[in-house]
Amino acid sequence: MSIGVPTATAVATPPRAEAMPVPAGVAAGHPATAEVGLRILAAGGSAADAAVAAVLATATSESILTGIGGGGFATYYDASTQTVTCLDFFCSVPGLDGDTVPGPMVPIEVVFGGVPQTYSIGGASVGVPGVPAGCGEVHRRWGRLPWQRVVEPAITLASSGVVLPAAQARTLVSVAPALLPGEGAAIYAPGGELLQGGELLHHPGLDRALGILAEEGPATFYTGRLGHLMVDTVRAAGGALGPEDLAAYRVLELEVGHALVNGAHVYARHDLNGTIDTLAALPADLAAMPRPSRAVAVAGALRTWGRQRLGDTTNISVVDHEGDACVITTTLGIGAGVWLPGLGINLNSMLGEGELITPDLEPGRRMQSMMCPLVVVDGSGALVVAAGSAGASRIRTALVDTLLGVLVDGLDMPAAIARPRFHVVDDTVHAELGYPEDELAALTQAGYDVNRWPDKNHYFGGVSAVGLAGAAGDPRRGGVGAVA
Repeated sequence: MSIGVPTATAVATPPRAEAMPVPAGVAAGHPATAEVGLRILAAGGSAADAAVAAVLATATSESILTGIGGGGFATYYDASTQTVTCLDFFCSVPGLDGDTVPGPMVPIEVVFGGVPQTYSIGGASVGVPGVPAGCGEVHRRWGRLPWQRVVEPAITLASSGVVLPAAQARTLVSVAPALLPGEGAAIYAPGGELLQGGELLHHPGLDRALGILAEEGPATFYTGRLGHLMVDTVRAAGGALGPEDLAAYRVLELEVGHALVNGAHVYARHDLNGTIDTLAALPADLAAMPRPSRAVAVAGALRTWGRQRLGDTTNISVVDHEGDACVITTTLGIGAGVWLPGLGINLNSMLGEGELITPDLEPGRRMQSMMCPLVVVDGSGALVVAAGSAGASRIRTALVDTLLGVLVDGLDMPAAIARPRFHVVDDTVHAELGYPEDELAALTQAGYDVNRWPDKNHYFGGVSAVGLAGAAGDPRRGGVGAVA
């Protein structure tokens, strides 16, 4: 099957010599998330089982960044057939019922990178969530373990809570205006003070919600009791979400995009930020360029125009013992501050994310996103990397730099993810502490203004990846990776 058709895309090429396979492993944004995935792999689960279990665990472990009430995308590599499939379970625009008019959204301001930014939250910002449906579809297509077994570790985690990493505690300071409304105040600021790194993050009632999900399946969020509760809750908060919106929601299969980087083939969906197109536009002789010249070429490909938004996102990357890979990226936006009562679930704020609002949006239409879970295979079709990133407009930057680190510079995965990055906005290069000065000098000479950041910062994204070069999560966001 030719590359780029809107179904599972074959990546097989001529027969290959025996090569070292990618080890089974999990990379995620929190140690507890990764541990859930590893436990499912140890129980005989597939990459899909482990990724779904980990995504459900993030409702507890990474709720500052994501949750069941949001949306996402999955990329799956089947080693036996050497095919790649991309699924869309992002949020849709509500309003199909046509029986209510949404009220005004609630404006809030967060400080990001020292710059105040305005967002909109509340019931009117809530889009149709896709995470439950997406998890169900990934499991239906590629799972091996029973659904209840896949959900079980997330229930256990939700009942106990998790330790909040220092990196997420720093993010909480930025996004607190979105997370503290409603039930969020008791979760993220018990006693009136924001949680600090090392303290317990617990969502009362979330274990009960996940128990319902295990018992009734994802349909409970669309045509079942959690869906009915969601409609009542969102409408009471001024939103337009209705029963028809939920009942009509479907997971979509997407066209698979392709780019060639130093002889390796990268496969992913075409995202709003053009990650695949950016990789395809890099010079073919990039590996032979001096690093300063390469920095200028990469900056030109990465240049973006417009305001940089915060965006709460996380990513799970899993490879199983058969060599299959599943990468899932999910988000809540910044979070609507609308919680399912007593169930510890915050809903998304996608309609309040200005950069996602396009002129063609209408009730039932799927929204766009910058998320880009991807896989990389070699010239024979064998898996090399399974990766994704958090970070809104910095997702592309983080993935491009990490892939160049592994595929061009020969770094192991932890080093490729942890090394300093730069991100381009208009004519300004934002560079992390420690980025090579000779490359920054070349960028200055090429006409860019260089803004040196005093640290490594969550602004620059959050990659999690498993590959021949190892497994790692991004230290900027408290991420981890482990081989099974």
